Amino acid sequence: MREYPLPHHQPIAASFRGGYPENVHHGSFAVVDATGHLLAAVGDVDTPVFTRSALKPLQAMPLVAASADKLGLDDADIALLCASHNGEPMHVERAARLLARIGASEAALACGTHEPYLFRFTGQTPPAGARFGPLHHNCSGKHTGMLLLADALGAPLGSYLDPGHPTQQAIARCVSHWSGVPEASLVRGIDGCSAPNFALPLRSLAHAFARLTQPGPDPVYGHAPQRIARALGHHPELVSGQGRNDLVLMRAGRGDWFSKVGADGVQTLASFSRGIGIAAKCGDGQLAPLMVALVAALDQLGWLDDAARGALASLIPPPMKNAAGIEVGELRAVLTLRPGSGS
Repeated sequence: MREYPLPHHQPIAASFRGGYPENVHHGSFAVVDATGHLLAAVGDVDTPVFTRSALKPLQAMPLVAASADKLGLDDADIALLCASHNGEPMHVERAARLLARIGASEAALACGTHEPYLFRFTGQTPPAGARFGPLHHNCSGKHTGMLLLADALGAPLGSYLDPGHPTQQAIARCVSHWSGVPEASLVRGIDGCSAPNFALPLRSLAHAFARLTQPGPDPVYGHAPQRIARALGHHPELVSGQGRNDLVLMRAGRGDWFSKVGADGVQTLASFSRGIGIAAKCGDGQLAPLMVALVAALDQLGWLDDAARGALASLIPPPMKNAAGIEVGELRAVLTLRPGSGS
Protein backbone atom coordinates (compact mmCIF):
# COMPACT_ATOMS: atom_id res chain seq x y z
CA MET A 1 0.00 0.00 0.00
CA ARG A 2 1.28 3.45 -0.90
CA GLU A 3 2.50 5.56 2.01
CA TYR A 4 1.13 9.11 2.10
CA PRO A 5 2.62 11.97 4.15
CA LEU A 6 0.77 13.16 7.23
CA PRO A 7 -0.41 16.76 7.13
CA HIS A 8 1.56 19.22 9.24
CA HIS A 9 -1.31 20.77 11.15
CA GLN A 10 -0.86 23.49 13.75
CA PRO A 11 -2.82 24.25 16.95
CA ILE A 12 -6.14 25.90 16.13
CA ALA A 13 -8.08 25.47 19.40
CA ALA A 14 -7.41 24.25 22.90
CA SER A 15 -9.26 23.54 26.11
CA PHE A 16 -7.99 25.36 29.15
CA ARG A 17 -8.34 24.27 32.79
CA GLY A 18 -7.46 26.86 35.37
CA GLY A 19 -6.17 28.99 32.52
CA TYR A 20 -3.62 26.33 31.53
CA PRO A 21 -3.88 24.44 28.19
CA GLU A 22 -5.05 20.86 28.58
CA ASN A 23 -6.19 19.43 25.23
CA VAL A 24 -4.82 20.90 22.02
CA HIS A 25 -6.63 20.48 18.68
CA HIS A 26 -4.49 20.80 15.57
CA GLY A 27 -5.71 21.72 12.12
CA SER A 28 -5.23 23.87 9.05
CA PHE A 29 -7.03 26.73 7.27
CA ALA A 30 -6.73 28.10 3.73
CA VAL A 31 -8.21 31.43 2.60
CA VAL A 32 -8.09 31.76 -1.19
CA ASP A 33 -9.54 34.16 -3.76
CA ALA A 34 -11.12 33.23 -7.08
CA THR A 35 -7.83 33.68 -8.94
CA GLY A 36 -6.18 31.05 -6.73
CA HIS A 37 -4.19 33.52 -4.61
CA LEU A 38 -3.60 32.22 -1.08
CA LEU A 39 -4.55 35.22 1.06
CA ALA A 40 -4.08 33.71 4.51
CA ALA A 41 -3.34 30.34 6.04
CA VAL A 42 -2.68 28.30 9.14
CA GLY A 43 -0.96 24.93 9.10
CA ASP A 44 -0.69 22.71 6.02
CA VAL A 45 -2.71 23.79 2.99
CA ASP A 46 -0.92 21.56 0.46
CA THR A 47 -1.20 17.99 1.77
CA PRO A 48 -4.52 16.50 0.59
CA VAL A 49 -7.21 15.85 3.20
CA PHE A 50 -10.46 14.03 2.53
CA THR A 51 -13.20 16.47 1.68
CA ARG A 52 -16.07 14.21 2.80
CA SER A 53 -19.43 15.99 2.47
CA ALA A 54 -17.82 19.36 1.72
CA LEU A 55 -17.46 17.90 -1.78
CA LYS A 56 -21.21 17.71 -2.36
CA PRO A 57 -21.61 20.95 -4.34
CA LEU A 58 -19.07 19.62 -6.84
CA GLN A 59 -20.68 16.19 -6.87
CA ALA A 60 -24.00 17.81 -7.79
CA MET A 61 -22.48 20.03 -10.48
CA PRO A 62 -22.61 17.65 -13.49
CA LEU A 63 -26.32 16.98 -12.93
CA VAL A 64 -27.21 20.65 -12.41
CA ALA A 65 -25.25 21.67 -15.52
CA ALA A 66 -26.75 19.02 -17.77
CA SER A 67 -30.26 18.37 -16.51
CA ALA A 68 -31.50 20.94 -13.99
CA ASP A 69 -33.86 22.57 -16.47
CA LYS A 70 -35.01 19.33 -18.04
CA LEU A 71 -35.84 17.91 -14.61
CA GLY A 72 -37.36 21.18 -13.40
CA LEU A 73 -35.00 21.44 -10.43
CA ASP A 74 -35.54 24.56 -8.34
CA ASP A 75 -33.18 26.07 -5.76
CA ALA A 76 -34.66 23.99 -2.95
CA ASP A 77 -34.11 20.77 -4.92
CA ILE A 78 -30.51 21.74 -5.68
CA ALA A 79 -29.87 22.55 -2.02
CA LEU A 80 -31.03 19.07 -1.05
CA LEU A 81 -28.69 17.48 -3.63
CA CYS A 82 -25.82 19.13 -1.71
CA ALA A 83 -27.16 18.40 1.77
CA SER A 84 -25.91 16.60 4.83
CA HIS A 85 -29.41 16.82 6.20
CA ASN A 86 -31.17 15.96 9.43
CA GLY A 87 -33.68 13.52 7.97
CA GLU A 88 -36.51 15.88 8.85
CA PRO A 89 -39.79 15.46 6.92
CA MET A 90 -38.91 18.30 4.54
CA HIS A 91 -35.68 16.49 3.60
CA VAL A 92 -37.16 13.02 3.27
CA GLU A 93 -40.21 14.11 1.29
CA ARG A 94 -38.22 16.21 -1.19
CA ALA A 95 -35.72 13.40 -1.83
CA ALA A 96 -38.60 10.98 -2.44
CA ARG A 97 -40.23 13.37 -4.91
CA LEU A 98 -36.98 13.78 -6.82
CA LEU A 99 -36.49 10.03 -7.08
CA ALA A 100 -40.05 9.67 -8.36
CA ARG A 101 -39.16 11.86 -11.35
CA ILE A 102 -37.16 8.95 -12.75
CA GLY A 103 -39.51 6.28 -11.47
CA ALA A 104 -37.19 5.26 -8.63
CA SER A 105 -37.83 4.71 -4.94
CA GLU A 106 -35.64 4.72 -1.84
CA ALA A 107 -34.76 1.10 -2.62
CA ALA A 108 -32.40 2.47 -5.29
CA LEU A 109 -30.38 4.40 -2.71
CA ALA A 110 -27.13 2.65 -1.74
CA CYS A 111 -26.20 4.99 1.10
CA GLY A 112 -27.43 2.73 3.89
CA THR A 113 -29.54 3.77 6.86
CA HIS A 114 -28.90 5.52 10.16
CA GLU A 115 -30.98 7.28 12.80
CA PRO A 116 -31.76 10.78 11.52
CA TYR A 117 -29.33 13.46 12.64
CA LEU A 118 -32.30 15.48 13.90
CA PHE A 119 -32.22 13.56 17.17
CA ARG A 120 -28.47 13.88 17.69
CA PHE A 121 -28.36 17.63 17.09
CA THR A 122 -31.54 18.66 18.89
CA GLY A 123 -31.52 16.26 21.84
CA GLN A 124 -34.90 14.87 20.84
CA THR A 125 -35.75 11.20 21.26
CA PRO A 126 -37.05 9.14 18.33
CA PRO A 127 -40.72 8.22 18.68
CA ALA A 128 -41.37 4.74 20.02
CA GLY A 129 -41.43 2.23 17.21
CA ALA A 130 -40.10 4.70 14.63
CA ARG A 131 -38.46 3.09 11.62
CA PHE A 132 -36.03 4.80 9.32
CA GLY A 133 -34.82 4.05 5.81
CA PRO A 134 -32.24 5.29 3.30
CA LEU A 135 -34.22 8.50 2.67
CA HIS A 136 -33.44 9.52 6.26
CA HIS A 137 -29.70 9.11 5.68
CA ASN A 138 -27.99 12.50 5.74
CA CYS A 139 -26.57 11.83 2.24
CA SER A 140 -29.81 10.74 0.58
CA GLY A 141 -29.96 13.99 -1.40
CA LYS A 142 -26.49 13.44 -2.82
CA HIS A 143 -27.30 9.85 -3.75
CA THR A 144 -30.57 10.95 -5.31
CA GLY A 145 -28.62 13.39 -7.48
CA MET A 146 -26.24 10.63 -8.53
CA LEU A 147 -29.17 8.45 -9.56
CA LEU A 148 -30.72 11.33 -11.50
CA LEU A 149 -27.41 11.84 -13.30
CA ALA A 150 -27.13 8.13 -14.08
CA ASP A 151 -30.58 8.23 -15.61
CA ALA A 152 -29.75 11.37 -17.61
CA LEU A 153 -26.61 9.66 -18.94
CA GLY A 154 -28.56 6.53 -19.89
CA ALA A 155 -26.37 4.54 -17.50
CA PRO A 156 -27.50 1.72 -15.19
CA LEU A 157 -28.83 2.81 -11.81
CA GLY A 158 -27.76 -0.27 -9.89
CA SER A 159 -24.00 0.37 -10.14
CA TYR A 160 -24.06 4.16 -9.77
CA LEU A 161 -21.42 4.12 -6.99
CA ASP A 162 -18.86 2.15 -9.00
CA PRO A 163 -15.85 4.45 -9.60
CA GLY A 164 -15.93 3.41 -13.26
CA HIS A 165 -19.62 4.27 -13.67
CA PRO A 166 -20.33 7.24 -15.98
CA THR A 167 -21.81 9.14 -13.03
CA GLN A 168 -18.66 8.85 -10.95
CA GLN A 169 -16.42 9.56 -13.93
CA ALA A 170 -18.36 12.78 -14.59
CA ILE A 171 -17.95 13.76 -10.93
CA ALA A 172 -14.20 13.07 -10.98
CA ARG A 173 -13.82 15.31 -14.03
CA CYS A 174 -15.79 18.02 -12.25
CA VAL A 175 -13.68 17.80 -9.09
CA SER A 176 -10.54 18.08 -11.19
CA HIS A 177 -11.93 21.04 -13.12
CA TRP A 178 -12.83 23.07 -10.04
CA SER A 179 -9.92 22.12 -7.78
CA GLY A 180 -7.22 22.32 -10.44
CA VAL A 181 -5.88 18.91 -9.40
CA PRO A 182 -5.34 16.68 -12.47
CA GLU A 183 -7.83 13.84 -12.54
CA ALA A 184 -5.05 11.24 -12.59
CA SER A 185 -3.56 12.79 -9.43
CA LEU A 186 -6.75 12.82 -7.35
CA VAL A 187 -6.46 10.91 -4.08
CA ARG A 188 -9.46 8.61 -3.86
CA GLY A 189 -11.32 6.86 -1.08
CA ILE A 190 -14.81 5.71 -0.08
CA ASP A 191 -17.01 7.99 1.99
CA GLY A 192 -19.14 6.97 4.96
CA CYS A 193 -22.16 6.71 2.65
CA SER A 194 -20.27 4.35 0.27
CA ALA A 195 -19.84 6.96 -2.49
CA PRO A 196 -16.40 7.70 -3.94
CA ASN A 197 -14.70 10.65 -2.27
CA PHE A 198 -11.53 12.64 -2.92
CA ALA A 199 -8.79 14.17 -0.79
CA LEU A 200 -7.75 17.65 -1.89
CA PRO A 201 -5.28 20.22 -0.60
CA LEU A 202 -7.15 22.81 1.46
CA ARG A 203 -5.72 25.44 -0.87
CA SER A 204 -7.45 23.73 -3.82
CA LEU A 205 -10.73 23.18 -1.97
CA ALA A 206 -10.89 26.82 -0.89
CA HIS A 207 -10.11 27.93 -4.45
CA ALA A 208 -12.94 25.77 -5.81
CA PHE A 209 -15.42 27.38 -3.41
CA ALA A 210 -14.15 30.86 -4.21
CA ARG A 211 -14.73 30.17 -7.90
CA LEU A 212 -18.35 29.23 -7.19
CA THR A 213 -18.99 32.85 -6.15
CA GLN A 214 -18.11 34.31 -9.56
CA PRO A 215 -20.99 35.77 -11.61
CA GLY A 216 -19.97 34.77 -15.14
CA PRO A 217 -20.69 31.37 -16.75
CA ASP A 218 -18.08 28.65 -16.51
CA PRO A 219 -16.88 27.39 -19.92
CA VAL A 220 -17.69 23.78 -19.00
CA TYR A 221 -20.52 23.96 -16.45
CA GLY A 222 -22.25 27.18 -17.51
CA HIS A 223 -24.33 28.80 -14.79
CA ALA A 224 -24.47 25.64 -12.65
CA PRO A 225 -21.96 27.00 -10.09
CA GLN A 226 -24.05 30.12 -9.51
CA ARG A 227 -27.21 28.04 -9.20
CA ILE A 228 -25.60 25.74 -6.65
CA ALA A 229 -24.04 28.52 -4.57
CA ARG A 230 -27.31 30.46 -4.59
CA ALA A 231 -29.31 27.38 -3.64
CA LEU A 232 -27.12 26.66 -0.61
CA GLY A 233 -27.29 30.27 0.56
CA HIS A 234 -31.06 30.52 0.08
CA HIS A 235 -31.95 27.18 1.70
CA PRO A 236 -29.57 26.42 4.59
CA GLU A 237 -32.39 24.57 6.35
CA LEU A 238 -32.41 22.02 3.52
CA VAL A 239 -28.62 21.79 3.38
CA SER A 240 -28.50 20.93 7.09
CA GLY A 241 -31.41 21.39 9.51
CA GLN A 242 -32.23 22.22 13.11
CA GLY A 243 -29.24 22.56 15.41
CA ARG A 244 -26.66 22.31 12.61
CA ASN A 245 -23.61 24.47 12.07
CA ASP A 246 -24.23 25.15 8.37
CA LEU A 247 -27.65 26.57 9.20
CA VAL A 248 -26.09 28.85 11.84
CA LEU A 249 -23.21 29.91 9.59
CA MET A 250 -25.33 30.78 6.58
CA ARG A 251 -27.92 32.67 8.59
CA ALA A 252 -25.10 34.67 10.20
CA GLY A 253 -23.84 35.57 6.73
CA ARG A 254 -27.22 37.15 5.88
CA GLY A 255 -27.05 36.06 2.24
CA ASP A 256 -23.36 36.74 1.64
CA TRP A 257 -21.98 33.32 2.62
CA PHE A 258 -22.67 29.76 1.71
CA SER A 259 -21.02 26.92 3.56
CA LYS A 260 -20.72 23.16 3.58
CA VAL A 261 -19.54 20.95 6.40
CA GLY A 262 -17.80 17.63 5.89
CA ALA A 263 -17.55 14.72 8.32
CA ASP A 264 -14.50 14.36 10.55
CA GLY A 265 -13.72 18.02 10.93
CA VAL A 266 -13.98 19.62 7.49
CA GLN A 267 -15.63 22.97 6.78
CA THR A 268 -15.87 25.17 3.71
CA LEU A 269 -17.34 28.65 3.38
CA ALA A 270 -17.31 31.29 0.64
CA SER A 271 -18.35 34.94 0.41
CA PHE A 272 -20.10 36.27 -2.68
CA SER A 273 -19.16 39.90 -2.06
CA ARG A 274 -15.49 39.13 -1.51
CA GLY A 275 -15.02 36.28 -3.98
CA ILE A 276 -13.09 34.41 -1.30
CA GLY A 277 -13.29 30.79 -0.18
CA ILE A 278 -12.22 29.20 3.10
CA ALA A 279 -11.43 25.53 3.66
CA ALA A 280 -10.56 24.16 7.09
CA LYS A 281 -9.74 20.84 8.68
CA CYS A 282 -9.55 19.86 12.35
CA GLY A 283 -6.98 17.09 12.44
CA ASP A 284 -8.70 15.02 15.12
CA GLY A 285 -12.04 15.25 13.31
CA GLN A 286 -13.91 17.12 16.05
CA LEU A 287 -16.52 19.68 15.13
CA ALA A 288 -16.58 21.87 18.26
CA PRO A 289 -12.93 23.01 18.12
CA LEU A 290 -13.27 23.49 14.36
CA MET A 291 -16.21 25.84 14.84
CA VAL A 292 -14.43 27.76 17.62
CA ALA A 293 -11.44 28.21 15.32
CA LEU A 294 -13.60 29.13 12.32
CA VAL A 295 -15.43 31.89 14.18
CA ALA A 296 -12.07 33.27 15.29
CA ALA A 297 -10.75 33.10 11.73
CA LEU A 298 -13.77 34.97 10.38
CA ASP A 299 -13.24 37.63 13.03
CA GLN A 300 -9.54 37.95 12.17
CA LEU A 301 -10.48 38.37 8.51
CA GLY A 302 -12.82 41.21 9.42
CA TRP A 303 -15.92 39.42 8.17
CA LEU A 304 -17.91 39.69 11.41
CA ASP A 305 -20.00 42.54 12.75
CA ASP A 306 -21.84 42.48 16.07
CA ALA A 307 -24.91 40.89 14.51
CA ALA A 308 -22.88 38.08 12.94
CA ARG A 309 -20.96 37.48 16.18
CA GLY A 310 -24.24 37.20 18.02
CA ALA A 311 -25.63 34.79 15.44
CA LEU A 312 -22.51 32.60 15.69
CA ALA A 313 -22.47 32.52 19.49
CA SER A 314 -24.26 29.17 19.54
CA LEU A 315 -21.24 27.58 17.83
CA ILE A 316 -19.04 28.40 20.82
CA PRO A 317 -19.35 25.78 23.61
CA PRO A 318 -20.25 27.13 27.06
CA PRO A 319 -17.65 26.97 29.84
CA MET A 320 -16.87 23.44 30.98
CA LYS A 321 -18.38 22.41 34.31
CA ASN A 322 -17.72 19.39 36.48
CA ALA A 323 -20.33 17.09 38.05
CA ALA A 324 -20.79 19.53 40.93
CA GLY A 325 -21.62 22.34 38.52
CA ILE A 326 -18.35 24.17 39.13
CA GLU A 327 -16.90 25.98 36.13
CA VAL A 328 -13.52 24.38 35.45
CA GLY A 329 -12.42 25.46 31.99
CA GLU A 330 -13.20 26.54 28.46
CA LEU A 331 -12.52 25.75 24.81
CA ARG A 332 -11.07 28.64 22.85
CA ALA A 333 -9.33 29.37 19.57
CA VAL A 334 -5.53 29.65 19.47
CA LEU A 335 -4.96 30.10 15.73
CA THR A 336 -3.53 33.20 14.11
CA LEU A 337 -4.07 33.54 10.35
CA ARG A 338 -0.87 34.51 8.59
CA PRO A 339 -0.52 36.08 5.13
CA GLY A 340 -0.46 33.51 2.37
CA SER A 341 2.35 32.80 -0.03
CA GLY A 342 0.54 33.48 -3.31
CA SER A 343 -0.82 30.97 -5.81
